[in-house]
Amino acid sequence: MLAGIRSVVAPADVALCHMETVYGADGDYTGYPLFKSPPEVARGLAATGYDGCSTASNHTLDDGVDGIRRTLDALDRAGVRHAGSARSEGEAGAATVLRAGAARVAHLAYTTDTNGLPLPPDQPWAVALLDRERIIADARAARRAGADVVVVSVHWGTEWQEAPDQRQTELARALTASRTNGRPDIDLVLGTHAHVPQAYEKVNGTWVVYGMGDQIAGEMTNHHGVHDPRGNQSTLARFTFAPPKRSGGRWEVTRAEFVPQLFDVDAGRVVNLNQALARGAEVQSVRDRIRKVVLSRGAAQDGLVMGE
Repeated sequence: MLAGIRSVVAPADVALCHMETVYGADGDYTGYPLFKSPPEVARGLAATGYDGCSTASNHTLDDGVDGIRRTLDALDRAGVRHAGSARSEGEAGAATVLRAGAARVAHLAYTTDTNGLPLPPDQPWAVALLDRERIIADARAARRAGADVVVVSVHWGTEWQEAPDQRQTELARALTASRTNGRPDIDLVLGTHAHVPQAYEKVNGTWVVYGMGDQIAGEMTNHHGVHDPRGNQSTLARFTFAPPKRSGGRWEVTRAEFVPQLFDVDAGRVVNLNQALARGAEVQSVRDRIRKVVLSRGAAQDGLVMGE
C-alpha cells in the first residue's frame, strides 16, 4: 500500500505520519463510525521509513483504552514512535524525542475532539486534547529538556473544506507567535483531519500545514453522501532544517517542499503524482489541482516548491 511513497519517506532523517484510527485484533476490524484497523499497518509504516506517528484524533477513543493500548503496543513492536495518546500518565507527560543527525526533534500531538466519546474518568490523560495554553506549555517544556526542533501535529479543521477555518488560522497565529527569549517555541505545525489537502502557509515565520489530506483511505463520500475523489488526494510535507548560526538560535527551514499524492483505491496503493505523469492528463490534472490548493495562501512567495 505504501511502497510507492517509500522513496520519499525513507531518506528523511525523521519521517512523521498520522495514525488516525486505532488497531483491532484477531480479525476484529471495523469501519465508520468506530474504526479498528489491522495492526499490520504498523509494520508497513516502519518498512516505509516512518519513524513516528501522531495518534491523537477524533477516532482515538473508538475502542476505548483497549484500542489505544493495542495501537501503541503495535507501533512499539514495529519500532515506530508515537505522540498524542498514552497508556499511562507518565507516558502522557513525556515528550516524544527523535534524533535527526545532530538535532533532537520533539514531536507533540493533539486533537480538537473525540467525536463526543468521553475521556476515561480514571485516565483523563489518555488522549491529548487541543488547547492553546497546553500546547505552548508542552512546547516550552520540550525546549527546556533539550529539543532543537519542536514539531506540533494538530487534528483540527472542517472536514471536506479546502480552506482553513477560522479556528485553524487563529490557533496557527497564536502558536507561531509564542516565543521564549525571542526564539519561537514551535518550529513546525502539521495538520490533519479535513480528508482533503489544505493550504501550506508561513505564519509569523513558521511553516504551518493546515491539512495534508488522507494518505490512505477507502473510497470516500462527503457530507452530502456523494463520492468525493478529493478524499483520496493528499500531500507529503518535507522541510529541511539547518542548525543555528549562533548558540541558542533557531534551527531554520532552508527548503520547504510538498509532494502531491493519490491513493489508488482499485490498486490499493499510494501514488506519488510526480512519478506518475506518464499515466496521462488525468493524473496531471489531479496534481495541478492539489498544487493550486497548497499554494492558495501565498506559500510560493515564501519559497514552498513542489518536490519529487
